[in-house]
Amino acid sequence: MSTTRQMRFEELRDLGFASIVADYTAIGDALDHPAVIITIENFTDALLLFSVDGTTDHFVVPSGGFKLYDIKTNARSSDSGFSLATGTIIYVKRSGIPTSGSVYITTIYNK
Repeated sequence: MSTTRQMRFEELRDLGFASIVADYTAIGDALDHPAVIITIENFTDALLLFSVDGTTDHFVVPSGGFKLYDIKTNARSSDSGFSLATGTIIYVKRSGIPTSGSVYITTIYNK
């Protein structure tokens, strides 16, 4: 019996520039698993704001930029419960007005 934890990817979530408006819009569906690594990439030509509750500005990603949250790397225990919770939806709204590109969310969980 192997005790190795395995890295698994959820399906890529994306949203094109034309769907990024002044109010928060969900980027795909809610997380199916608790994410331990998450990457948000902004391949639009505008500064974008992101939220995990759909109302509060939580972080910003500039045009051509990304955010990487590696939640488990420095955890004291491989079984610690620290993660981005199942059911979380990541939302985006514009700060500038994008005219091209898309935003992408990659999530990784332990199995």
